Formats: sequence, C-alpha cells, structure tokens
Amino acid sequence: MRTFYILLFILINVTNTFAQKQSPSERETYVKVITERAGKITAVLGINEAKKAEKVTGIIRDQYSSLNDVYAARDAKYKATKETNKDNKILQDTLIAQENRKVEASLAKLHQKYLKNLATQLNTAQIEKVKDGMTYGVVPLTYRAYQEQLLNLTAEQKKQILVWLTEAREKAMDAESADKKHATFGKYKGRINNYLSAQGYDLKKEGIEWQKRIKAAQEANKNANKVD
Repeated sequence: MRTFYILLFILINVTNTFAQKQSPSERETYVKVITERAGKITAVLGINEAKKAEKVTGIIRDQYSSLNDVYAARDAKYKATKETNKDNKILQDTLIAQENRKVEASLAKLHQKYLKNLATQLNTAQIEKVKDGMTYGVVPLTYRAYQEQLLNLTAEQKKQILVWLTEAREKAMDAESADKKHATFGKYKGRINNYLSAQGYDLKKEGIEWQKRIKAAQEANKNANKVD
C-alpha cells in the first residue's frame, strides 16, 4: 500500500506539470492518465460490481479534471493581470487577491459536490479511503507515527491530532500539486507539534527515543531471522 502512494505521488507531480499547457492530443493523454490514477484509488475500495467501480472511477477522474481546470483558469488570469498591470504592483496584488478568493469559493463548491457524488456510490469507510488515496495516505501514516513516537498520548490528545490531520486532508484534496498537498499537511503538523509542546512533550527527545526503539526492533527482527 505504501508503495502505491509513493508511485501516486510521483505520477501526480508529473501530470500536474503536464496539464498546465495542453493541445487536444495532450488533453486526451492527460485524461487517460488521471483515469488510471482514479482507477488505482477505486481498486482498493472493495467494489465487486464492474459498472459501479467504473462510475466511481469516473467521479474521481472528473474531480481531478475539474480541479485542474480551476487552477489552469487561475494561472491564465494571473498571467493576464501581470501583463496588463506590469507597472502597477499594488493593483496586480489586489486583483490576484480577488482571484484567489474566487478560486477558494470555486474549490469549496467543487469539494461539496464531489463528496455528494461519492456518497451516491460509496459508504463512509470507502469515502475515507478515497480521501486517503488522493492525499497519499498521510493521515493514517502520520497518526500512527505520532502514537508510535509518543507512547503516553491521552485519548483527548489523540483525538485532537486526528481532528487536525483530518481537517488538513480536506484541504489537501483540493490542492493543485503534490507539493502543495504536503505543504498543507506541513502547516497542520506544525500546529500539532506546538500543541503537543504546550502539553509538555519534548518532541526532539521523544523523536530520538522513538528512533532507538525502531532500531532495536530492527535488530531483534534481524537476530530472530538468523535463529530461524
């Protein structure tokens, strides 16, 4: 599963760059690529009906395409704004800020429509997997990492960590590139780390101890294999 997310990360970086400027043939290729990407996410959902799986793949593919269209239109407006107002930086910034607000509104509408469309075909657990598939599984991987690093986390602290990671995922789903998706999680991880520090955790020290435990476990496993 982790290999799948790594490959998906690479693929998304490539296709996001590729989709910026497209001829008709390039557009066709792009649609094929995002369909394959969507199909890989659908494949882990446990859908047994071929027609239903195809429909779900189409919903995910269309979301990727719609997101790309929003960002492509934004970039075109950025370029036009900078060229038209190249001698007026203040006006440039004002118009770009206005465009950013429009983009955020468009993304919010797309997000809600997308989730509603998914809900017509999938249950809650399956939708969670789709969200993780679109964000490289960062939520479960990071949540597990915090628990493995900080062995004495309280139930309330675990809940807060998961709340923030889940909130980050909702935003990362709509980000325009792999780097932007990870940057979104990075901001929330910073918030989580500040919260945990305020709760009395020495994250640097805890991290060192965690690495020691990992190394010890690896050594124990290596020795066990030798005995076998």
